[in-house]
Amino acid sequence: MEYIDLKDDLDYSKLDKCADIIKKGGLVIFPTETVYGIGANGLDNEAVLKIFEAKGRASDNPLILHIANLKMLDEIVLDICEIQKKLIEKFWPGPLTIIFKKKDIVPFRVTGGLDTVAVRMPSNKIALEFIKKAGVPIAAPSANISGRPSGTKLGDIKEEFFDKVEAMIDGGEANIGLESTVVMVDDNKIKILRPGGITKEDLLELGYPVLVDKNVLGKSDGPLLSPGMKYKHYAPKTNCILVFSEDEEVMINKIKLESKKYNSSLVLAKKRNVNNYDNVLDMGDTLEEISHNIFSKLREADKKNVDIIFIEGVKSEGLGLAIMNRLLRACSYNYIYL
Repeated sequence: MEYIDLKDDLDYSKLDKCADIIKKGGLVIFPTETVYGIGANGLDNEAVLKIFEAKGRASDNPLILHIANLKMLDEIVLDICEIQKKLIEKFWPGPLTIIFKKKDIVPFRVTGGLDTVAVRMPSNKIALEFIKKAGVPIAAPSANISGRPSGTKLGDIKEEFFDKVEAMIDGGEANIGLESTVVMVDDNKIKILRPGGITKEDLLELGYPVLVDKNVLGKSDGPLLSPGMKYKHYAPKTNCILVFSEDEEVMINKIKLESKKYNSSLVLAKKRNVNNYDNVLDMGDTLEEISHNIFSKLREADKKNVDIIFIEGVKSEGLGLAIMNRLLRACSYNYIYL
């Protein structure tokens, strides 16, 4: 297994080996600005199958194709509408995935059997150089065993995939810490299928109506149109309960009361609230800090071997919508709203 360290030395020639692995149908873990991805040649049916096998991922869960330029986009999608063009102009490269009608060149294994394909152009320079060198769109879900918290730094996922991939590229910690926002355009409206670093408020700047799919804060009840829509996802092995009230004192008191029902418990709390609990991990205070930290904190919490993990929620606005989307799934919808 090749280990490529680009944390401090951006010698992109080191990526040549990884690009060759992709061309030969192998798997490579690589950094993006959102989370780490486990990538394969997105146009090679057998290579894509290896992703599902390595992650233990359900075959109906679509993958995202990562591209390095618009020429790659033209090769894999059919008509691009005016709103999609404006989304591309404003948000690419960046943490926005757009759903398009696919061309026949894209295997149905990538799309979960759908005639649409999810595509994004990452802004992470290592990712872009890697894709350019590979010369093909790279299919890449988050680098984690399916259902577990996504990997935001290589150290968190290295053991999970050590014998399942041919190479790992270490680019340090992901900047955002949550997977990309996924949108589709329908009837001149933008619909958010999975919230992420690009918020509803950001999308509204384009001047079109923006809708949030009912499954974002609810349980999916139909075909998976986007990655990240599964009922249980991003979850540690320890059971979790999400607790939220706009009155933080009420929320804190409820967590302290509920924790007495268990022999051992741990709280993931905002920095300003950590002194209220006995056994606690600091998630940070701002929404940006929480999104950056949440997956690594879930993994850290799992190692504490407690009976239950309580998680302080946030208001479902701006980046908070994406945070609550991930936390609800991490808790399998085991939540208390006050």
